[in-house]
Amino acid sequence: MPVDTATPSTDAPTVQIDIVSDVMCPWCIVGYKQLEQALGAVGVGAYLRWHPFELNPQMPAEGQNMAEHLAEKYGSTPAQSVENRKRLSQMGSDLGFAFNFSDDTRMQNTFAAHQLLTWAQAKGLQHPLKMALFDAHFTQGHNVNDPDVLADVAASVGLDRSEALEVLSSGSFAEQTREAQQFWTSRGISGVPSMIFEGKYLVTGAQGADNYAQMLRKVLEERDAAA
Repeated sequence: MPVDTATPSTDAPTVQIDIVSDVMCPWCIVGYKQLEQALGAVGVGAYLRWHPFELNPQMPAEGQNMAEHLAEKYGSTPAQSVENRKRLSQMGSDLGFAFNFSDDTRMQNTFAAHQLLTWAQAKGLQHPLKMALFDAHFTQGHNVNDPDVLADVAASVGLDRSEALEVLSSGSFAEQTREAQQFWTSRGISGVPSMIFEGKYLVTGAQGADNYAQMLRKVLEERDAAA
């Protein structure tokens, strides 16, 4: 179930925003925090839904050292990797989010996390769970492919821990999660974050608060013109 977020008052307008993202994607939390700033600046709320995307669907269960992974995938040198982490850490700090990168930071398989997010949507707690998963991975350095870690994170936002473990062990939301992934990739989504405003305007990448604010104003102006 989508949730209202960043609504400044009960009578403020609300914009539907679908966000396709992955927990492993630092630009996804950066983009969301920028969007959050834009919502506050424009004075609008968001009817928000998160959708699954795996940056690394073939990631093994044990994960991989982040620097090694980026070197293999993008050809990043150690110096480039350090510089990129510094830049992200500063951006996160400016937005109120802590990236605690280290030489031991690992990339993890996120299919289990996405299944939990699919389950949490029906509980009305998908958004807080998504935020908690970003924190668990990037700030706390936890393994968000570990069922016990995932269950603890779920419990921290008010979900039932034992039910979360059952969801993960049974795979009861695996098919639904795969179908959601395929839905978005079949519509041309190949990178994240991808934000869809009011079901018709796609914005890819972390575009900054000003650009998101411009999009929000466009949606509101069109809505007013059609009224």
